[in-house]
Amino acid sequence: MKPVPPATSLRRAPVQRRSAERLTRILDACADLLDEVGYDALSTRAVALRAGVPIGSVYRFFGNKRAMVDALAQRNLDIYTDRVTQSLRRTGGGAGWRVAMDAVLDEYLAMKRTAPGFSLVDFGNQIPVGTRDAEPNTRVADRLTDMLSGYLDRAPDDDLRRIFLIAVEAADTLVQLAFRLDPAGDERVIDETRELLRAYLSRSLD
Repeated sequence: MKPVPPATSLRRAPVQRRSAERLTRILDACADLLDEVGYDALSTRAVALRAGVPIGSVYRFFGNKRAMVDALAQRNLDIYTDRVTQSLRRTGGGAGWRVAMDAVLDEYLAMKRTAPGFSLVDFGNQIPVGTRDAEPNTRVADRLTDMLSGYLDRAPDDDLRRIFLIAVEAADTLVQLAFRLDPAGDERVIDETRELLRAYLSRSLD
């Protein structure tokens, strides 16, 4: 099972600090507008206006709004990975896979509740609204495998990738259910999700 390469939706990568800051403003504006108007009503012109940049600056980075949303999803994955890494550093090494799993789930839930635009795009598998694409979950599983293999003292091999992919797919489906039942995430479903993941992972990681 080969890792899925990261999405590349940028027409041009920022080189100078000023350009990178402009890209950040564009993606921030895109995330805010997704929450306000949804994907269908989102436009590159509205994003440029909200970000305070010329429309040409948006098209310098993105050919269309789908490419912009893909870049936002990739940024979400980068931010998520960093949040999990920081959480594990705070717990210290040798805390065990259950602590790692809690960090993985808790940071996802925190972003689901607080990150602008995340409820629509998360890591790239919900646009158009309601569609599901397996590739982003595979990227998440690959990222977790590479990040956690050392923490778990396991080789990042195909077996570990498959284990994490199954866990990510299961968690994704159940978390979506939790947030359909309650906009803040149904705590009973989340608790059951945590128990299901522990039961599944214990067979391979204990």
